[in-house]
Amino acid sequence: MTEHEPFIRQCIALAEQAAAAGDEPFGALLVADGAVRLTARNTVRTDADPTRHAELSLVSDACRRFDAATRARATIYSSTEPCMMCCGAVYWSRIPRVVFGCSAVALGAIAAGSLVTSSRELLGYGTRRVEVIGPVLEQDAADVHRRFWAP
Repeated sequence: MTEHEPFIRQCIALAEQAAAAGDEPFGALLVADGAVRLTARNTVRTDADPTRHAELSLVSDACRRFDAATRARATIYSSTEPCMMCCGAVYWSRIPRVVFGCSAVALGAIAAGSLVTSSRELLGYGTRRVEVIGPVLEQDAADVHRRFWAP
Protein backbone atom coordinates (compact mmCIF):
# COMPACT_ATOMS: atom_id res chain seq x y z
CA MET A 1 0.00 0.00 0.00
CA THR A 2 1.32 3.45 -0.89
CA GLU A 3 1.18 6.45 1.42
CA HIS A 4 -1.61 7.86 -0.75
CA GLU A 5 -4.01 4.91 -0.69
CA PRO A 6 -5.65 5.56 2.72
CA PHE A 7 -6.42 9.14 1.69
CA ILE A 8 -7.80 8.09 -1.70
CA ARG A 9 -10.00 5.54 0.07
CA GLN A 10 -11.39 8.37 2.23
CA CYS A 11 -12.08 10.36 -0.94
CA ILE A 12 -13.91 7.38 -2.46
CA ALA A 13 -16.04 7.15 0.71
CA LEU A 14 -16.87 10.86 0.36
CA ALA A 15 -17.81 10.26 -3.29
CA GLU A 16 -20.13 7.46 -2.19
CA GLN A 17 -21.72 9.84 0.35
CA ALA A 18 -22.25 12.41 -2.39
CA ALA A 19 -23.94 9.80 -4.59
CA ALA A 20 -26.14 8.66 -1.69
CA ALA A 21 -27.26 12.29 -1.29
CA GLY A 22 -28.16 12.48 -5.00
CA ASP A 23 -25.05 14.35 -6.10
CA GLU A 24 -22.42 13.24 -8.57
CA PRO A 25 -19.84 10.98 -6.91
CA PHE A 26 -16.82 13.12 -6.16
CA GLY A 27 -14.99 13.56 -2.86
CA ALA A 28 -11.86 15.40 -1.81
CA LEU A 29 -9.77 16.14 1.22
CA LEU A 30 -6.95 18.42 2.24
CA VAL A 31 -3.99 16.89 4.04
CA ALA A 32 -1.36 19.04 5.72
CA ASP A 33 1.42 17.85 8.00
CA GLY A 34 0.18 14.28 7.64
CA ALA A 35 -3.34 14.98 8.93
CA VAL A 36 -6.68 15.44 7.20
CA ARG A 37 -7.61 19.08 7.73
CA LEU A 38 -10.74 19.41 5.57
CA THR A 39 -13.11 17.24 3.56
CA ALA A 40 -15.61 18.04 0.85
CA ARG A 41 -17.96 16.26 -1.49
CA ASN A 42 -19.77 17.26 -4.63
CA THR A 43 -22.99 19.21 -3.98
CA VAL A 44 -23.78 20.32 -7.55
CA ARG A 45 -27.32 18.93 -7.53
CA THR A 46 -28.31 19.59 -3.92
CA ASP A 47 -27.01 23.18 -4.10
CA ALA A 48 -28.24 23.68 -7.70
CA ASP A 49 -24.82 25.19 -8.46
CA PRO A 50 -22.60 23.66 -11.15
CA THR A 51 -19.47 25.04 -9.46
CA ARG A 52 -19.91 23.06 -6.23
CA HIS A 53 -17.35 20.44 -7.19
CA ALA A 54 -15.67 18.75 -4.24
CA GLU A 55 -12.24 20.15 -5.06
CA LEU A 56 -13.42 23.73 -5.62
CA SER A 57 -15.41 23.69 -2.38
CA LEU A 58 -12.40 22.27 -0.55
CA VAL A 59 -9.96 24.85 -1.94
CA SER A 60 -12.34 27.70 -1.20
CA ASP A 61 -12.72 26.52 2.39
CA ALA A 62 -8.96 26.00 2.74
CA CYS A 63 -8.24 29.55 1.57
CA ARG A 64 -10.61 30.95 4.19
CA ARG A 65 -9.31 28.77 7.03
CA PHE A 66 -5.57 28.39 6.45
CA ASP A 67 -2.75 30.79 5.78
CA ALA A 68 -0.53 30.55 2.72
CA ALA A 69 2.23 28.75 4.65
CA THR A 70 -0.15 25.95 5.67
CA ARG A 71 -1.53 25.65 2.14
CA ALA A 72 2.03 25.46 0.80
CA ARG A 73 2.53 22.26 2.87
CA ALA A 74 -0.78 20.73 1.81
CA THR A 75 -1.93 18.09 -0.62
CA ILE A 76 -5.35 17.81 -2.20
CA TYR A 77 -6.59 14.26 -2.53
CA SER A 78 -9.49 13.65 -4.87
CA SER A 79 -11.52 10.61 -5.78
CA THR A 80 -11.32 11.71 -9.42
CA GLU A 81 -8.86 13.79 -11.42
CA PRO A 82 -9.75 17.48 -11.04
CA CYS A 83 -11.45 19.28 -13.93
CA MET A 84 -10.29 22.53 -15.52
CA MET A 85 -12.19 24.70 -13.05
CA CYS A 86 -10.84 22.83 -10.04
CA CYS A 87 -7.29 22.87 -11.43
CA GLY A 88 -7.52 26.65 -11.62
CA ALA A 89 -8.63 26.80 -7.98
CA VAL A 90 -5.75 24.55 -6.91
CA TYR A 91 -3.25 26.61 -8.87
CA TRP A 92 -4.36 29.98 -7.54
CA SER A 93 -4.59 28.70 -3.96
CA ARG A 94 -0.88 27.76 -4.17
CA ILE A 95 -1.53 24.24 -2.93
CA PRO A 96 1.45 22.43 -4.45
CA ARG A 97 0.22 18.85 -4.86
CA VAL A 98 -2.78 16.90 -6.15
CA VAL A 99 -3.29 13.15 -5.84
CA PHE A 100 -6.28 11.58 -7.60
CA GLY A 101 -8.00 8.22 -7.94
CA CYS A 102 -10.00 7.87 -11.16
CA SER A 103 -8.43 9.55 -14.20
CA ALA A 104 -10.30 12.04 -16.36
CA VAL A 105 -9.97 9.65 -19.29
CA ALA A 106 -11.59 6.79 -17.35
CA LEU A 107 -14.36 9.08 -16.10
CA GLY A 108 -14.97 10.34 -19.63
CA ALA A 109 -15.38 6.78 -20.87
CA ILE A 110 -17.78 5.92 -18.03
CA ALA A 111 -19.88 9.09 -18.01
CA ALA A 112 -19.58 10.13 -21.66
CA GLY A 113 -17.70 13.26 -20.64
CA SER A 114 -17.64 16.22 -22.98
CA LEU A 115 -14.60 18.06 -21.56
CA VAL A 116 -12.03 15.36 -20.82
CA THR A 117 -8.62 16.80 -20.11
CA SER A 118 -5.61 15.91 -18.01
CA SER A 119 -4.98 17.93 -14.85
CA ARG A 120 -1.28 17.17 -15.24
CA GLU A 121 -1.34 18.86 -18.65
CA LEU A 122 -3.44 21.81 -17.49
CA LEU A 123 -1.36 22.50 -14.41
CA GLY A 124 1.79 22.08 -16.48
CA TYR A 125 1.00 25.34 -18.26
CA GLY A 126 1.47 27.37 -15.08
CA THR A 127 4.67 29.11 -14.12
CA ARG A 128 4.35 27.68 -10.60
CA ARG A 129 4.83 23.91 -10.31
CA VAL A 130 1.94 21.79 -9.05
CA GLU A 131 2.83 18.13 -8.61
CA VAL A 132 0.16 15.74 -9.91
CA ILE A 133 0.13 12.12 -8.77
CA GLY A 134 -2.31 9.56 -10.07
CA PRO A 135 -4.20 7.58 -10.82
CA VAL A 136 -4.12 5.82 -7.43
CA LEU A 137 -6.59 2.97 -6.82
CA GLU A 138 -8.20 3.85 -10.15
CA GLN A 139 -10.43 0.77 -10.39
CA ASP A 140 -11.89 1.36 -6.92
CA ALA A 141 -12.45 5.04 -7.66
CA ALA A 142 -13.96 4.27 -11.07
CA ASP A 143 -16.37 1.73 -9.58
CA VAL A 144 -18.25 4.53 -7.80
CA HIS A 145 -18.76 6.22 -11.16
CA ARG A 146 -19.78 3.00 -12.89
CA ARG A 147 -22.54 2.48 -10.35
CA PHE A 148 -23.69 6.11 -10.47
CA TRP A 149 -23.63 6.68 -14.23
CA ALA A 150 -24.97 3.23 -15.19
CA PRO A 151 -27.99 3.44 -17.52
